[in-house]
Amino acid sequence: MLLDLFLTFAKIGFFTFGGGYAMISMIENICVERKQWITHDEMMNVTVIAESTPGPIAINCATFVGYKKAGFLGAIIATLGIIVPSFIVIYIISMFLDNFLEITIIANAFKGIKIAVGILILDAGITMVKKMQKKAFPQTIMICSLIAMLAINIFAWNFSSIALMLIAAVVSLSIYVAKGAPEQKGGAKK
Repeated sequence: MLLDLFLTFAKIGFFTFGGGYAMISMIENICVERKQWITHDEMMNVTVIAESTPGPIAINCATFVGYKKAGFLGAIIATLGIIVPSFIVIYIISMFLDNFLEITIIANAFKGIKIAVGILILDAGITMVKKMQKKAFPQTIMICSLIAMLAINIFAWNFSSIALMLIAAVVSLSIYVAKGAPEQKGGAKK
């Protein structure tokens, strides 16, 4: 299991360009659909939590999946799996190529990679929206957040996406508390 965790996340870390958001789609494809290590709901929850906590989102996701499958040691192994390939690639590039992005073929390859990264991020977002609860409140929060992010980007306002997430969380929790906690299974409130 530990070797499988390491190799799975090493593959994700080695073959995914563009950072954590681009890796979400691969993590979901491999960990939810193929290997069924976690459920889609767990993936959505860990994505939200990983975005809200310090550190890169892909590393936080790998740590969660590793912990879920093999405890503390699994968390360490999965985290190393996603970090080591990137570290090695960057280390090799830094050793041999001083002006790596000035090489024409590399610069052109990275232009194509930017487009692929955008598509991977869009794919992860669309997948999460499709599998999101079909209730008015979560959809309203999502649409309002999307509109706010688009306005912030279009008008180049200096507003943190973290602050936007915190506002959405406060609004959601406020409405949750105002409505009263829903009854838990078995009919008793906790």
